[in-house]
Amino acid sequence: MQLQVINSPFSQEQVDLLNQLLPKLNENQKYWLSGYLTGTQAPGVTSIQNSGEAIQAGNVSATKGPASISKEVTILFGSQTGNAQSLAENAGKTLKEKGFDVTISSMSDFKPNSLKKVKNLLIVVSTHGEGEPPDNAIAFHEFLHGRRAPKLEDLRFSVLALGDTSYEFFCKTGIDFDQKLEALGGTRLFDRVDCDVDFEESASKWLKGIVEGLSNGDQVAEASDDKTQAPQVEQTEIVYSRTNPFHAEVLENLNLNGRGANKETRHLELSLEGSGITYEPGDALGIFPENDPELVGLILEETKWNPDEKVTINKDGDTLTVKEALTSYFEITVLTKAVLEKASAFTTNPDLAKLIEAENRDQLKAYIFGRDILDLLRDFKPWSFTAQDFLSILRKMPARLYSIASSIEANPEEVHLTIGAVRYEAHGRKRNGVCSILTAERVQPGDKLPIYIQKNKNFRLPENPETPIIMVGPGTGVAPFRSFMQEREETGAQGKSWMFFGDQHFVTDFLYQTEWQKWVKDGVLTKMDVAFSRDNEEKVYVQHRMLENSKEFFQWLEEGAVFYICGDKNYMAKDVHETLLTIIEKEGNMTRDKAEEYVAAMKKQKRYHRDVY
Repeated sequence: MQLQVINSPFSQEQVDLLNQLLPKLNENQKYWLSGYLTGTQAPGVTSIQNSGEAIQAGNVSATKGPASISKEVTILFGSQTGNAQSLAENAGKTLKEKGFDVTISSMSDFKPNSLKKVKNLLIVVSTHGEGEPPDNAIAFHEFLHGRRAPKLEDLRFSVLALGDTSYEFFCKTGIDFDQKLEALGGTRLFDRVDCDVDFEESASKWLKGIVEGLSNGDQVAEASDDKTQAPQVEQTEIVYSRTNPFHAEVLENLNLNGRGANKETRHLELSLEGSGITYEPGDALGIFPENDPELVGLILEETKWNPDEKVTINKDGDTLTVKEALTSYFEITVLTKAVLEKASAFTTNPDLAKLIEAENRDQLKAYIFGRDILDLLRDFKPWSFTAQDFLSILRKMPARLYSIASSIEANPEEVHLTIGAVRYEAHGRKRNGVCSILTAERVQPGDKLPIYIQKNKNFRLPENPETPIIMVGPGTGVAPFRSFMQEREETGAQGKSWMFFGDQHFVTDFLYQTEWQKWVKDGVLTKMDVAFSRDNEEKVYVQHRMLENSKEFFQWLEEGAVFYICGDKNYMAKDVHETLLTIIEKEGNMTRDKAEEYVAAMKKQKRYHRDVY
């Protein structure tokens, strides 16, 4: 932008000064300056102060510029597994270093009526299940989309949405928040960023945009550059994380199921020796697996690619051979709409173009389900691509998360997992779970796996060791409750505990049976009820055992028991939730609405926790 001196009231010297200044101003500064210049129409206004105020001569009262930017920032997170919370905390740390006054809160801990007072709001939220908010975001999501939501004309906001493109409703919760805040009158300080499972780069881009959007000139940056700050200590200790995994040695790999079982459940013990890694009961462990070499071989055979050809795998320019890239870097067992859309550029097959048309959403969803990259390559010939072309459209293979099945207090420098082997047949081919079959068939003691700890602050033992707990964990959902019991045994916690466990057969599928029996005998576990669905003509599940004990169950709740569910989200968790409501309704002599209020109060009191997948 250059001012022209022709017909302007400015001298050439003034024009030159303005032309030096204007290109350096951001939007907030230009907006402030326009307000200031309007204010100077009043007599006596002579100077601009650094505080953002126009001061009148003779000690007359100050007039604030209309775009005075608040340094108070509220960051709300909705997180199921802990990723959104970690990103929110990282954003808060960065902004504090830049001089902002930051408040970070779970959505469940935030008082919705305070929203009207917030000037700068950052939302970091994941999408759970089929487009649903995570548990600790449900109440805030309902408030914002309800009749009591306030007008927010003075609000500046931005949303970081976490999701998984393999699901139909990718980042839906974040999209909901973004659109609703705008509809209520809010103004975006930075556009929403939607993150796939490999979210680091996108989250970094969002945070950079937030810092720029929030900053008012150089004032905030100057605050962070204060020379009186404590000097930075050079970090020499290696910190292992999602981006820098620790290669843990496998100590033990056992099949927990008995001979003749219909399923296979692995008990994996890993060494953390020398890593400095710690964890708490309720946390999860991420494993970066390798793809099945048989599937990799079939893809190479189908494409005729040279397995030893070097390809670039990321924006940093790192390279691997085609075989290495297919084995350890790219996801090849899951199809997404994004992959199909990009692949359509490399084929003249009309069926693929038709499949990805908007009106064929149900057909697209049906095709994607249960198919992989090999199916795509076989179904839509002819193809015209190089290995580099095609691999560039694939997404990085995400880590697989598993609930930790051990207490580090009971097992120093170790971490245990309970992993169900996934095998099934679909579309005429046998299919395998990537990580579960790696651990079931190809990992032996002495091998190493790249791992990291995923904190889950939403699934913790109560702080008071005397608080009763009720645990519902069928199948591999038993894992975190084994860690709970080990922890309570080590710490001598006196609170009552009640376990509901279920599986197919008592003889073959009672996972960790001897441990549970010992805990009951020793009084570490107060009560245990089991349900084995295939041992009788009529199928019995954990929710049936809950109903059989409904009177005592409700009594425990009235005593302040914390309720936990771990396992399948699609069926078990929903059935158990409905059963919980039924018990409260019956034994508390309540209406269904009152029972739902009771459960809502439990959630608010952090007495209802889910770890579902």
